[in-house]
Amino acid sequence: MLTTWLREAQRMVVFTGAGMSTESGVPDFRSSRGLWKGNKPEALASLQAMANNRQAFIDFYRLRMEQLQHVQPHKGYDVLASWEQQLPVTAIITQNTDGLHERAVNQTVLPLHGSIQKLYCIQCGQHYDVDRYMNNQPNCSCGGFIRPSVVLFGEPLDSNVLALAEQHSIEADVFIVLGSSLVVSPANLFPRMAKEHGAKLIIVNRDPTPLDTIADYVVNEKPIGSFLVETNQALQK
Repeated sequence: MLTTWLREAQRMVVFTGAGMSTESGVPDFRSSRGLWKGNKPEALASLQAMANNRQAFIDFYRLRMEQLQHVQPHKGYDVLASWEQQLPVTAIITQNTDGLHERAVNQTVLPLHGSIQKLYCIQCGQHYDVDRYMNNQPNCSCGGFIRPSVVLFGEPLDSNVLALAEQHSIEADVFIVLGSSLVVSPANLFPRMAKEHGAKLIIVNRDPTPLDTIADYVVNEKPIGSFLVETNQALQK
């Protein structure tokens, strides 16, 4: 059934959340040991923090960048890269900012919340890599402040990325959710849009989600990497 849907798909969309990243060892945000434990997000990752609590802002993002230095994409990312070549994957919509999709050479990535692997000056717009934060050099040659290319609390999501994500979701005939609790809006609207426009909805997540009841295929308590590898092996038969 699942492999038949994938083989017959004309337009396939993949949607990834934190569970995709945590299998590679990326710390999550909201668990008992997550990055927000003991902290308020607004105090570390907001427009207000960037303006008024800049050193804490820099320290928080430097820590995240350091953590990602030791992380490698798991085998599931490689499967998605191969599907982009073999199946009609039109978009990989992700809630993650860690850049693992890009490192795995996934080509069709729409990062809803930006990327922590890219920096830019808020004054002149010049782009930098993470070395500037790793070396504690957050000031641009123009004198402006260099910030991560992530969507901060208090900022809207990129309207162009949102529009593309909505278009791909509406046009999809297969929509696969990997590792998202589907509780954060507007991201959780995309699988619902896809389903309402006739797509087969597949949800792979450690815990149940609010959209499981409308999904066509649900997998809980199985690692995403294992699911993708096994599904890919079945496709090759």
